[in-house]
Amino acid sequence: MKNFFSSYKGLPKEIYILFIGKIVNCIGSFVHPLMSLILTQRIGMSAFEAGQFVTILAVCQVPCMIIGGKLSDSFGRRKVIIVFQLLGASMLVVCGIIPTSILTAQIMILSSCFYAFSSPAYDALNADLTNEDNRKESYSLLYMGVNIGFSIGPILGGLLYKNYLNIIFIGDALTTVIALGLFILYVKEPKHKMEEKISLESKEYDEFSKVSTFKVLYKLPILVLFPIMMLLYQFSYSQWGFSLPLQMGTLFGEDGARLYGLLGTANGITVIALTPILTNLTKKFNSLNIISIGGTLYGLCFLVIAFANNMTLFFIAVILLTIGEVLIAINSSAFIANNTPASHRGRISSFIPMISGAGYALGPMIMGKIIDLNGIFIAWIVVTCVAFIGSIGTLLLKKIKLKEFRYNSCNALERK
Repeated sequence: MKNFFSSYKGLPKEIYILFIGKIVNCIGSFVHPLMSLILTQRIGMSAFEAGQFVTILAVCQVPCMIIGGKLSDSFGRRKVIIVFQLLGASMLVVCGIIPTSILTAQIMILSSCFYAFSSPAYDALNADLTNEDNRKESYSLLYMGVNIGFSIGPILGGLLYKNYLNIIFIGDALTTVIALGLFILYVKEPKHKMEEKISLESKEYDEFSKVSTFKVLYKLPILVLFPIMMLLYQFSYSQWGFSLPLQMGTLFGEDGARLYGLLGTANGITVIALTPILTNLTKKFNSLNIISIGGTLYGLCFLVIAFANNMTLFFIAVILLTIGEVLIAINSSAFIANNTPASHRGRISSFIPMISGAGYALGPMIMGKIIDLNGIFIAWIVVTCVAFIGSIGTLLLKKIKLKEFRYNSCNALERK
């Protein structure tokens, strides 16, 4: 275990600050995990209407992310993060003050849009602060920080949901502000030219900095094809936050929120335990192979959930999901960062989630309709098939031989 955790030694100090900030922020991330329950049980939407709402929310985030990516490349990552995180938190406070109604749902959309502006800036910042030698370990640590928070946050949210819904909104906003305070004090704006500490790289950045984002995507088609595979994974994974809470509510009534919180805690604890181990064990393997294995585990998880009628099976499914999630998360983020020119990281960081996020956006709406028409069992079978297709597609990316276009942070275009 000591050797596994040694991977996190010697990382940039800003990464450790962001790690702590993510823990704090995610401890208070109450609203998103319980969104489908808030929409159906408190606001009165059907499963399909709730799915439509989540899809509309995701669609509204797309232009925000595109603009946020451009702003982060033009004016700096730090300014974009500070301004829009504060605006997003302020909208959550409003949700906690007003009576729960359709207006609450509308303000939740506005809050999510503000947070979406800062998302590409965070992704670009994480890449700027690291290099190809320590990037996978850095992303692994940040990912673990998210899940340390989520191992606590959902269960707290589940306990507060029944009688203290307003505290869920206000607490979410408060932890955002605390994490942002750490960010303001200790994380400075990085400089592109110094990030890799290799003089040759500046010439390669100049090559890409003079062309449009579309030209970069044309030269590096892996940045288009890879997110399409992530779209399928995101479509499947979105049901962890949409269909699963609905199934828990159907099986266990109002106690479903608390039990779903326990599953979230199990997810977080498993991530904390396995992330350093899996990072160390897989760091020398091809990222696409590891991501494909993660997709296969997604499919197995949802297949178990399709037949689950007791908490034991749900916990087994969550463990399968979590292992797959860790494998995909620690490899996909580093894979994208390693293949993206630093001059376009903000814009590419907005473009890629626009593709992969389409799966997350469409998932609730499509599956909400399938649930209403055919029931939850058929819905899980569909999700299982989508996950397996994504796993196969990821492997096929290797066989298309697009590696000759792969951008390398030291060599600009690496041919293999």
